[in-house]
Amino acid sequence: QVQLVESGGGLVQAGGSLRLSCAASGRTFSNYVMAWFRQAPGKEREFVTAIRRSSIYMRYYTDYADSVKGRFTISRDNSKDTVYLQMNSLKPEDTAVYYCAADQASGVSRMAKEYDYWGQGTQVTVSE
Repeated sequence: QVQLVESGGGLVQAGGSLRLSCAASGRTFSNYVMAWFRQAPGKEREFVTAIRRSSIYMRYYTDYADSVKGRFTISRDNSKDTVYLQMNSLKPEDTAVYYCAADQASGVSRMAKEYDYWGQGTQVTVSE
């Protein structure tokens, strides 16, 4: 089992920044694909970004939804079993509950059903 705990959400004005953290425990963190999803009220959960180990030594592969590309950055610190989501230039449409997810597969998926473990979520609210 893998336990995921998100933190760092809050209220921010449009144009501002937030950094979310997701602390993992229970298994070998570095072997997992880690992702962030979000869910706004009345909408389905959607993929935001994911990161996995690359075949190139000490490099990582990342994938971003078009809506956040250039504004959000995912990173991970395997020594701390933590993945981060740096969110810049936030917009009101970024308002949602943000979830951290982990997948044992080797490839990155944008589909929520492919992920094995989920955190409880952290609320991000962006005001006008």
